[in-house]
Amino acid sequence: MTSYLLRRTAFLVVSLLLAMVVLFFLLRVLPGDPANALLSASATPEQIKAAQEQVGSNLPLAQQFVNWFGSLLTLNLGQSFITSLPVGPEIASRLAVTIPLTLLAFVLALVLALPIGFVAAWKADRWYGLVLSAFSQLGIAVPVFWVGILLVDAFAVNLRWFPSGGFPRDDWADPASALQSLALPVVTIAIVMSASIARYVRSATLDVIGSDYLRNARALGSGFGRAMWRHGLRNGAVPVISILGIELATTFLGAVVVESVYTLPGLGSMLLTAIQQHDYPDIQGILFVSTLLVLIVGFLADVAQRLIDPRLRQSISGNR
Repeated sequence: MTSYLLRRTAFLVVSLLLAMVVLFFLLRVLPGDPANALLSASATPEQIKAAQEQVGSNLPLAQQFVNWFGSLLTLNLGQSFITSLPVGPEIASRLAVTIPLTLLAFVLALVLALPIGFVAAWKADRWYGLVLSAFSQLGIAVPVFWVGILLVDAFAVNLRWFPSGGFPRDDWADPASALQSLALPVVTIAIVMSASIARYVRSATLDVIGSDYLRNARALGSGFGRAMWRHGLRNGAVPVISILGIELATTFLGAVVVESVYTLPGLGSMLLTAIQQHDYPDIQGILFVSTLLVLIVGFLADVAQRLIDPRLRQSISGNR
């Protein structure tokens, strides 16, 4: 297992390096010069030259990449062209909204999806099993922004239980107020995410219920609940964990839509503003941090699969 972790860590590092190269050069082949973010439409050639020297866009691409990579090694994500503020601290402050939003929504989605998916498979021949299956199908088809608008109209505008948007200026200094601001966005994401996860839980549970090892356990006298707990849970969890990693990463990247609906000062809204203002350091920093977090989520999901399924650990040993 130690050898596997070392190989998987090396793969993560190589993937991150490749992502950095692709990210940097894709941004540079887009039309326009990064220096344009500092210039007006009536800028003189002298002003254009000065702006290019300021942002370094007059240097060869290879030199620009080496400079950026060297800054990353010192955990320096650069300075915003627009605000002249360090990118790293700004991203950290935005992550203080996006990460709690994503994790809370993920936990709530699991709380909803696991029992829904299990019952939908266990009672597939009953009317309520069919209703739960239909719910998961409907939840996938509903756009997340539409769910957000409905929740705002019901619980913020009509009932006035929660704020319709925004986040406290002092961030998490008052946790109760911060959590109240995140309540509707969390539920919005969790509803759509739980519908997707419930489908995979249902599929994995159906595979376990129809398996030979579960039927053998039942034939030897184990009740359904005991057989599922001792033999089915671990086998059914393996494919679901890989999906959970994908869902968590997708939710983190897609939080921009929900943050826009609820005007949350998260990473997504920062990215939209940076794109509109052609602020390359902000864009590069956000995409780099997002890529890093997605790769870490995939790494943890992969490791969790090996820890749960002994067959995968045996395959690792056999490949040595």
